[in-house]
Amino acid sequence: MDFVFEQNRPLKRNRFGSVTGTIVDMVPTRIGSRRANGCVIFVTLEDMDGNTVNFTLTPSTYVLDFDTLSVGMTCTFWYAADAPMPLIYPPQYNAVAVAREKSGRNVDLGFYNTSMVNESRTLELHIDASVDIRTTNNQYFQGSPANHTLMVVYGSSTRSIPAQTTPSKIVVFCD
Repeated sequence: MDFVFEQNRPLKRNRFGSVTGTIVDMVPTRIGSRRANGCVIFVTLEDMDGNTVNFTLTPSTYVLDFDTLSVGMTCTFWYAADAPMPLIYPPQYNAVAVAREKSGRNVDLGFYNTSMVNESRTLELHIDASVDIRTTNNQYFQGSPANHTLMVVYGSSTRSIPAQTTPSKIVVFCD
């Protein structure tokens, strides 16, 4: 009988895609036939290669640290890679989460298993009492963050595969 260990499984494709760039425009927009009421914002981002990518920011989009986004900010936007999207240029995505770029800070968004390894097996978390674990509405998370989609904020990590780190903050996306 052969046993298959978790580390021998092929890498899973991450559920989330991301784009990092500078916000060049933000305008209120509408969804469907509803009027633009200021609750939905159409964000135009220019990535590091000069390409334009558009994002729809809704009230359900999580913004790390509740930062107020503005034109000129460098941010990373995450979107659901398996969600339907129009085949247009420039690409247009519904933003799931946004994090402002800050020096010395790394941010990852993905599903973490019971071993606290993300689905692409590029990051493993070591959690101790110093880690601030919250929900998307900024409440303290009372359970285990394993087997959830997490936004992980960390500084440095090892050069191993997967990289290992003790994050400073974890935001649990309760599905």
